[in-house]
Amino acid sequence: MTHVPATTKAARRRHDREIVTLAVPAFGALVAEPLFLMADSAIVGHLGTAQLAGLAIASALLLTAVSIFVFLAYATTAAVARKVGAGDLAGAIRQGLDGVWLAVFLGIAVTALTLPTAPALVSLFGASDTAAPYALTYLRVSAVGIPAMLIVLAATGILRGLQNTKTPLYVAIGGFLANAVLNVVLVYGAGLGIAGSAWGTVIAQYGMAAVYGYVVVRGARTHGASLRPDAAGIRASAWAGAPLLVRTLSLRLILMIATAVAARLGDAEVAAHQIILNLWSLLAFGLDAIAIAGQAIIGRYLGANDAEGAKAVCRRMVEWGVVSGVVLGALVVLSRPLYIPLFSSDPAVQTAALPALIVIALAQPICGIVFVLDGVLMGAGDGPYLAGAMLITLVAFVPMALLVPVLGWGLTALWVAMSLMMAVRMLTLWWRSRSGRWIVTGATR
Repeated sequence: MTHVPATTKAARRRHDREIVTLAVPAFGALVAEPLFLMADSAIVGHLGTAQLAGLAIASALLLTAVSIFVFLAYATTAAVARKVGAGDLAGAIRQGLDGVWLAVFLGIAVTALTLPTAPALVSLFGASDTAAPYALTYLRVSAVGIPAMLIVLAATGILRGLQNTKTPLYVAIGGFLANAVLNVVLVYGAGLGIAGSAWGTVIAQYGMAAVYGYVVVRGARTHGASLRPDAAGIRASAWAGAPLLVRTLSLRLILMIATAVAARLGDAEVAAHQIILNLWSLLAFGLDAIAIAGQAIIGRYLGANDAEGAKAVCRRMVEWGVVSGVVLGALVVLSRPLYIPLFSSDPAVQTAALPALIVIALAQPICGIVFVLDGVLMGAGDGPYLAGAMLITLVAFVPMALLVPVLGWGLTALWVAMSLMMAVRMLTLWWRSRSGRWIVTGATR
């Protein structure tokens, strides 16, 4: 039996405690958005297959409009964590507030762009005549909540960088419960149908943004950080987030292409795709909880000029990612007979979804490695490489996805292509992590 030095064991235990302390609460906050959509899907799905198909298309568009700006959370986490590692709490909060102001301006702009272009966007996705009206209704109502969603992203990044993932957990739980109750009341009690589901989510999102606003303002006053928008700081936040915007936009394009391909396979297939995509997103955010811990911890170690500590915690998080992927994959296989009927009673939808679930279950260990290394490189501020790697992945995925309807394949083949896409991501991220070029120490990169 190989002897592991006591110091190594102690270091692993310390890293494990750090990862668990940040990752467990982060999981609850990360799954808030997929849980919102899962609640919406469960409620809307029982209105009819056309309504669920409309929700699938609208939610893909909505998540794209919001998720391309996820750098508001990720870049803020890394930058704030570096300042924390260097012992500059006032500077950390000030930098985070620049991200919040950027979120406000971007949210207003995205809403203003989404509302008039909603019909064209729904049409672009190839929605059927029966699903398109529902998709348009949900998208238009939900667009009103985009500013709140972006504020939540930026404020969450501040707290993660401050090594606080518990507050986002509490806010996420409150938001999810409010969303579920409001959906039931507005969809069935008020008889608003799919529009009621969208309004419930909008109200919940603004409630979450208000809570975050209170927490961040209180922290700024405690540490003497100015609340006024700073043009130079906002520009710096935008510049730092630009590579992550490219990276995230490429990923969202992959998901949009997948939904567009599913829409052309038929209403039952796109409805089943929505169910699978919701589960995939939930699993992804679950694995990303370790990555969020990595962003905060890696940023802090690098800010404190501890390169060896950053390397060690990276290795440990990869081990966590693999094990977590195996466990989640097994849970998917075991729960599949119960999961699908929860969202649709249509036999055609259930038949289309079942084999695709097996595919995503088998891919979870790969996903575990991908999300962890993605988080490590984000925590290091290695955005330009992440942007380039994601563009390579997009180029590899497009022909695989477009061949699915051309060759007459079904939804399962589409999710095989999605899994191969994750394998490409894994290879590009593994190569970078092995090179060590991501390790740059100091309060700023």
